[in-house]
Amino acid sequence: MSCNPLIAQALPVQYPVAPMDTSNGTRSPDRPPRLLDRLRERIRLKHYSKRTEQAYVQWAKRYIHFHGKRHPAELGKAEVEAFLTSLAVERNVTASTQSQALSALLFLYREVLGLDLPWLTEVTRAKKPARLPTVLTREEVLRLFKYVDDPLMDLVVRLLYGTGMRLMECMRLRVKDVEFARREIVVRDGKGGKDRVTILPVSLAERLQTHLKVVKAQHDADLALGRGEVWLPDALAVKYPNAAQAWGWQYVFPAVGFSVDPRLGAVRRHHLDEKRVQRAVKRAAQRAEIVKPVSPHTLRHSFATHLLEAGYDIRTVQELLGHSDVSTTMIYTHVLNRGGRGVVSPLDQRGLR
Repeated sequence: MSCNPLIAQALPVQYPVAPMDTSNGTRSPDRPPRLLDRLRERIRLKHYSKRTEQAYVQWAKRYIHFHGKRHPAELGKAEVEAFLTSLAVERNVTASTQSQALSALLFLYREVLGLDLPWLTEVTRAKKPARLPTVLTREEVLRLFKYVDDPLMDLVVRLLYGTGMRLMECMRLRVKDVEFARREIVVRDGKGGKDRVTILPVSLAERLQTHLKVVKAQHDADLALGRGEVWLPDALAVKYPNAAQAWGWQYVFPAVGFSVDPRLGAVRRHHLDEKRVQRAVKRAAQRAEIVKPVSPHTLRHSFATHLLEAGYDIRTVQELLGHSDVSTTMIYTHVLNRGGRGVVSPLDQRGLR
């Protein structure tokens, strides 16, 4: 087997550890808790993701600075609406971004300050525009595959299209959740904190098994170096202290090198950086001369649409995607109404061509 960059032993990547973090992930005891420290601690207590923590803290900072560093407890409905309006008008943010900012403020007031303010839920939210998802044709999918030149990225891109997983669901996939015998992949803690089962493409099974042999060799090498631990969700690391080094809990797509956990300071091998996949997809789409905007999520849209085109019922597709409401899945039925809901243009009628 040729040397794969996955088994190369890289030096730890040093990321700065937040000032509030110590070895056990708690606030530094040499200073009293500040508002943002309390916000972080509450988010971690609720087991929210690191990304959510970063986003909520940033929105709280922006809200406080927007109003001259006044304490949020001194501010009211008018100040919240002024902040959200500024985001929409001056910053021109999307409706989903504005909604995230409001969610952060709701968490800050309810969970940290203990203020259940009825007016906060009545703040006007920007309406998210109804847009159809970008979907690739089967021919475009094949062209995209053709121009993904990195073998590892090719495996990831094909898996995204063949399973319908979201990008981060794929990056966080653990070895134990790949069921080769059942031809299934168990997606853990997907959007909304839900688990679901999706299909494992038969055409990728052998490649994925070969890939995992390389990852296993890397993991064994890590163990020999006294490393080999992976981040575990919630309290599993405390309940099962040896699970962090167990093969089944390792990421299917691990990072090349080690990095420092910004919360706990532990040196671990994280999962593959999702930006690498995003760049690979964008580069392949450009080389394939696909004029549509293409991202890894486009492959999920294409997965759903192509299944419906093939005649699979919408409830099955809903379960594979993990949608809680079938109305969310219904958006993909637009491809079944070809040519403007099946209507023949008068220009194409007999005698006018």
